Parts: sequence; C-alpha cells; structure tokens
Amino acid sequence: MTEMMIETRNLTKKYKGTRAVDALNLAIPQGEIYGFLGPNGAGKTTTIRMLLGLIKPSSGIVQIFGQDLRRERIKILRRVGSLVEYPSYYGHLNAVENLETIRRILNVPKNRIDEVLRTVGLTKDAKRAVKGYSLGMKQRLGIASALLGSPELLLLDEPTNGLDPSGILEIRELIKRMPKEQGITVLVSSHLLSEVEQMATGVGIVNQGRMIFQDSIPNLQRKAGSEIHIALSEPDAGLITARELGCFPRLDQGKLVFKGIGNEEIARLVAALVDARHSIYRVEERRKSLEDLFLTMTSGAGATAETNGEAGTSAGGAPRAAGLPKEAAQ
Repeated sequence: MTEMMIETRNLTKKYKGTRAVDALNLAIPQGEIYGFLGPNGAGKTTTIRMLLGLIKPSSGIVQIFGQDLRRERIKILRRVGSLVEYPSYYGHLNAVENLETIRRILNVPKNRIDEVLRTVGLTKDAKRAVKGYSLGMKQRLGIASALLGSPELLLLDEPTNGLDPSGILEIRELIKRMPKEQGITVLVSSHLLSEVEQMATGVGIVNQGRMIFQDSIPNLQRKAGSEIHIALSEPDAGLITARELGCFPRLDQGKLVFKGIGNEEIARLVAALVDARHSIYRVEERRKSLEDLFLTMTSGAGATAETNGEAGTSAGGAPRAAGLPKEAAQ
C-alpha cells in the first residue's frame, strides 16, 4: 500500500469568523507531484502555512509521514523542504555563500551545496552575486535552499509566479525530475491549471477554502468530456430526426450538439439524417478545455458542487485512504 505523505482531516482556519480554509481534506501519496490548484485567495497559501506549522489551525488534523504535526512538529519538518511565495536571499552574496548560511543552520555536509546547485542548474553561476540573477534563477536558488536538507517532501507555493515562459519551463522541468531522480514527493500550488496539468500526477482544486475536486490528472481530463457538433441544412427538422432515434441534442447556432454519444450512435445518426435528405456540412468533436472546466468549477454554482473521484475526495469528504483520528471531526 502506498504511504500517504500528507493527510488532513477537516482542516480549518478562521480569521475573525471568516473561513480561509474550510474543512479541507488532503490525501497525497508518496512519489506524487500534487497540483494544489485554486484562484488567488482560495486558501492555498494558508493551507501550506498550516502544513509547515507556521500558523495554527482553528480545527482539524494534519498528518505528515503518518505522524501528527502537533505532536511531532520538529521531527517532521526536518524531513520537509519548502518555498513559500518568494525566496529570501542576500543580494550581495553569491549562490554558494547564500546556501552556506542555511547549511550551517541545518548542519548538513558542505558537499550538499554543490549537489543542490547541480540539481537546479546553477553550477556555472554559483559565484555570481545573486542580485544579478534573473527571476527564474532566483526561484531556482530558492528551490536549492529547500533541497539542502535532503527532504522527502517539498512544498512549493506558486513557484512559477511572475516568470517568463522560459523561466516557467525551467522550473516545470526541474519539478518533474524530482520524484524520479531525488525520490521527493512534491506539492506545488498554482492558480494556473494549464501549468499544473503539464507536471502534476494528481490535483486538488480548492475554492473559497473548500476542496471541490481531488483526483488524478487523467480523471480530471475525463471529467472535461467532449461534445459532438453536427452542422446540417435543416437543424430544426434534424432535431426531430435525432429524437426519433433516441438521441437528445441541443440546438446551438444552427448545429446539433450531443454529449456522451458513442461512435456507433454518431454513424447511425448521420446515416439517418442523410436518408432524411439533410445536407451534412460538418461533424466535429469539441473537447472542453481544462481551463474552461476549472473556471466552471471555481465560479458560480460550480464552486459548490461536490465532486467524487476514484481516488479523491468530495468537498468536505474524507480521503479514501485516510486513517486519521476521530478528533479531527470536531
């Protein structure tokens, strides 16, 4: 059975009566790149700060490596690396000197500095003053700092925020290598689904502090679904023909639009329309983009919909593999 690196149960944080995080249940297995997604202000950073013990939950349980964060905080955090918001550094010092200040605090071997600089691709620029680094290089230095203590779990809060396309690509490829090359489980928060889709294996979507979807990326892609659009000469009459065959499309700008229809049904329908002397101009499949799905899920009625995946949770529901104490539900 895969070890769960992070589990939370009804994790809640209130500020003056407002729930920034509301009964959140995370379930992150070992070796996963977990995309923690949500609009700005959804509660992602607050959640990460609670996972790191930087702020105290109002209620709920956090377990990391199967241990209660409240009881084993120091022991747990020795095995965790993090980059929350923007990295801190001394601009007049070079990369090696910046990492040396952290190495002494962590009391790790000196050779770790060279190792992490190699991992993040900063070896050639190791002796340059950090104030001359690009934003992407500074982000990589921040990740190097998080890796210095050889963590088993890495928490990254919006690591590509503000980067140009080449900087985003650098960070993305770096994160993708970590489970394979370093054996590190990664939680990466973002408000950009397109970015998370390209590197994550699992995803949790939060909105207004609540989990509205948690499952694998492939299951999220399946949820997006597709539609078949048929453009034809007489759409109103074509609608009647389709209904006679047991298909119930909607009319959209002179086209018949079908959801959840198989290939055989499409072939039978087109043949019937041709027999009824309709001119078929076009038959096309349109897939709903994940960005559209994300916007639907995090706005209006979609934001409150509870979504259950095969390995996920519903809003406010328990992770399938969770074995957490009953006091979490208080």
